Amino acid sequence: QLQLVESGGGLVRPGGSLRLSCAASRFVLDYYTIGWFRQAPGKEREGVSCIRRSGSTTNYADSVKGRFTISRDNAKNTVNLQMNSLKSEDTAVYYCAAGLPGIGTDCRTGSGFVTWGQGTQVTVSS
Repeated sequence: QLQLVESGGGLVRPGGSLRLSCAASRFVLDYYTIGWFRQAPGKEREGVSCIRRSGSTTNYADSVKGRFTISRDNAKNTVNLQMNSLKSEDTAVYYCAAGLPGIGTDCRTGSGFVTWGQGTQVTVSS
């Protein structure tokens, strides 16, 4: 069974940067659509970014365009989310999720993603 593990969260000041990683064991992540989602207290889950199979297409929420970059590191079997120019409103638990190729996935809502990690906390505060 595919399991995902996020890492890289933490406390950072506004304007700072963090790099989140989503890792899997025994499965090649390049085969899957991988999405990053976040959920802040009292708010609904929000799609942050997606990368389709083999990195052919990437998507970003308007709120993070130009600041966040999603990428694959196939040598390490990870999908990374580089987050720059962080704002207090980026504070949330961040989750990565995997979707199967050929099955519809919605990068805004998370619909269709079949496996989720446990999440990593990102706190942006001075």
